Amino acid sequence: MANLVEGFARLWRGTNASLALAVPTVGIYMPCYDIFRDSMEEFTTNNAPTLTPYVPLVAGVFARSLACISCYPIELARTRMQAFKETKSGIKPAGVWKTLVGVINPVTSTNCIQNLQNYRILWTGLSSQLARDVPFSAICWATLEPIRRELLVSMGDEAGAGSILGANFAAGFVAGSIAAAVTCPLDVAKTRRQIEKDPVKSLKMTTRQTLREIWRDGGMKGLFAGLGPRVGRTGPSVGIVVSFYEVVKFALHYRHEDHE
Repeated sequence: MANLVEGFARLWRGTNASLALAVPTVGIYMPCYDIFRDSMEEFTTNNAPTLTPYVPLVAGVFARSLACISCYPIELARTRMQAFKETKSGIKPAGVWKTLVGVINPVTSTNCIQNLQNYRILWTGLSSQLARDVPFSAICWATLEPIRRELLVSMGDEAGAGSILGANFAAGFVAGSIAAAVTCPLDVAKTRRQIEKDPVKSLKMTTRQTLREIWRDGGMKGLFAGLGPRVGRTGPSVGIVVSFYEVVKFALHYRHEDHE
């Protein structure tokens, strides 16, 4: 029985690291997307209506870039923790904070200015992260918004929280799955750069070089390694995040109206 419990619990290993990344990322990403989208739509509607359909794509790019840059050290720690589990099974990996300290330690020195410069290793592979997440976000929002609007229009003005939840989950699921499949090679490149142990090499690696190495080592199969799990995880994840975010907005909006 104990083995069954331990085996079941393993399905949720790494939850702490995932939450440490997801909470600040979503907290920055979703509100910023709304702010950018509303501001851009107002501007384009009044000045360049033909550009309005492209607003979700641009707003998603800006919002995702801001969230990635702000939260990237946590993403780096999470990826290294996952790599540690795969290579050293049975040994418990360090937490997020200790993992980050371990990333910094190999390049510390007695020079304070040099140490500050060396903290940039916490953003190792950021270009790969942006190279993956920027097109992912652009594809995702450009696909999600039309689907969501069509579903909400078909439901009418009296749509409740349940209808909003369903429409946003369906749109997010479809958009997230498509975006994840298209950007899978960039996700593979990002992971390879993040788990590079040599700090000097990791700072010099580029996304293009990494993609070439992956192609040389595994061809098309290597570029799309893990496609099934990635799509299977990302589609529902996007659907859940978007739908619950919109339901919370819906509830807060009506609560505000009730107090007026």
